[in-house]
Amino acid sequence: MAETTPRSSRALLIKLGVVAAVLVVGAVLVARGLDVKGMITAGMDFVRRAGPVAFFSGMALLPLAAVPMLAFTLPAVSLYGPQFGTGGVVGLSLAAVTVNLCFGYALARRWLRPLLQGVVAKLGYRLPEVEVGDATDLVILLRVTPGIPFFAQNYLAGLAEVPFARYFLVSVVVTWPLNVAFLLFGDALLHGKGKMALLSICALVALTTTLHLVRKHYERRKKAA
Repeated sequence: MAETTPRSSRALLIKLGVVAAVLVVGAVLVARGLDVKGMITAGMDFVRRAGPVAFFSGMALLPLAAVPMLAFTLPAVSLYGPQFGTGGVVGLSLAAVTVNLCFGYALARRWLRPLLQGVVAKLGYRLPEVEVGDATDLVILLRVTPGIPFFAQNYLAGLAEVPFARYFLVSVVVTWPLNVAFLLFGDALLHGKGKMALLSICALVALTTTLHLVRKHYERRKKAA
């Protein structure tokens, strides 16, 4: 969206450093005999005992506080597939994602607007001023630009006062297929379903490539304007 700045470069380096540190720590712990599989199983059992109401409510609300949506989409089918079936879990998950994106927009546009405006100002950024005709372009760019967390996409659209109907339509068109792919990939990964994992990865690659091409198209169109 914006040109690379020293601030954004530093932020990228910090993120890469954190990822590298986590990988190194994880490798050291595994080398020392840490039972990763056992920990995952214990964690899954704990979440399963909490029940589907708690899980899908958390999926709808906790990402508003910057909890990654992947923490819910990856284990969802494995946790509740036996109870609701894969299709049922996909439906419940998409409903939770939809509640999240609607609620995040409402928080930023109404209830938490003064607070979020203050945070943006303290970080040294300026809220985008969006004409009605450019609202769809802004939402598309927010959804397809890598590196912007899901909750931040919702908040920025709300702060920019993008018309809700356009925001909602673009959001579900972009986010639903990605979440379905991650739901299926998570189940395949946790249960060792090689063929399904491969198909899910292919779907994710195809979707990511499509989003990349869409972003490039809008960037070229913006430069030409």
